[in-house]
Amino acid sequence: MAIRAETKLLELTTTHPFRIARSVHSHYDHWLVRLEHDGDVGWGEAASTERYGETVETVAGALDQIVPLLGDDPYAIHAIEARIAGHLKANPSAKTAVSMALHDLVARRHGLPLYRWFGLELDAIPPTSFTIGIDEPEVMREKIAEAEQYSILKIKMGFEGDIEVLEMLRRTTDKPIRVDANEGWTRREALDRLPALEELGVELLEQPLQSTDLDGLAAVAKATELPVAADESCLTSADLKPLIGVVDVINVKIAKCGSLAEARRTMEAAKALGFGVFLGCMVESSLGIASAAHLAPLADYVDLDGHLLLADDPFQGLRFEDGRVLPAPDAVGLGVEPVAARGLRLKMPGQTDANGSFGTEASGK
Repeated sequence: MAIRAETKLLELTTTHPFRIARSVHSHYDHWLVRLEHDGDVGWGEAASTERYGETVETVAGALDQIVPLLGDDPYAIHAIEARIAGHLKANPSAKTAVSMALHDLVARRHGLPLYRWFGLELDAIPPTSFTIGIDEPEVMREKIAEAEQYSILKIKMGFEGDIEVLEMLRRTTDKPIRVDANEGWTRREALDRLPALEELGVELLEQPLQSTDLDGLAAVAKATELPVAADESCLTSADLKPLIGVVDVINVKIAKCGSLAEARRTMEAAKALGFGVFLGCMVESSLGIASAAHLAPLADYVDLDGHLLLADDPFQGLRFEDGRVLPAPDAVGLGVEPVAARGLRLKMPGQTDANGSFGTEASGK
């Protein structure tokens, strides 16, 4: 029996417009992937971003190419992912969505949470940071007040006057603060800001420079005791070697990696090479965040707040307890389910709803 696949556009809206150094969004279009085999179902989310060469259209085209490569054995995840990677070099989020759905399907079939399938323990998951996007200073102050329940803050920087705004925000909170410039500074700007970041008690500096400026990143890291993290500079495990001696921490995001296996490989290889491991995310629904949450026991730092930035999350099942984003301990697979009101609930083959079909066709976009 062949693995059957369907895709559907997933529309996400943020509570506040989400601005970083290079872009601002209040709406995200992702692709939802549903795989079905012998009555079992798995779900995945493609959180595409143009920064990594993906658009809604390229993901749609990639998924059309991936579906014929699935075969008839959902247990052959490694072989399936190898076929996909050999056929399709780009579109990592499209490949990740299929990997996510395969893992969800197989773990559901065996009644296991995915973290148990991976041999991991929830107790090892660190607390998450909560991201404050770039905005007017007073609005950023209000966002911090709204984020009272979160124990760690991540402040987006890379705009004119960002240090002055950070100083103002520090006067409003004594919580740990991490900062992320998203490639928004020049080498000189980053070096000039280091004394203020240190004085303000910032605990981590993420991607201060352009991804290709490894010499600059090394100079920044050498000039401060703050851990400096690479995000845009590291997509997969293949990018780790050039970063040895350059940065202290690697930000791993599932959507950058192309598969859950590659995400885990990148995390474990980074640790073996002496890097700290930061597990991050895109703005995603609880479905996309769940795939990372099951790998979070391997991380030293966690930033899994993408679903917490949404006005209306179409999936449910993740918990937020003691500052941590956690899968339900006994929920099978990824541990999340579609919210029925959003028209995404699990259906038997052939059933439809007003939002489209999730039935028996191989590709039903």
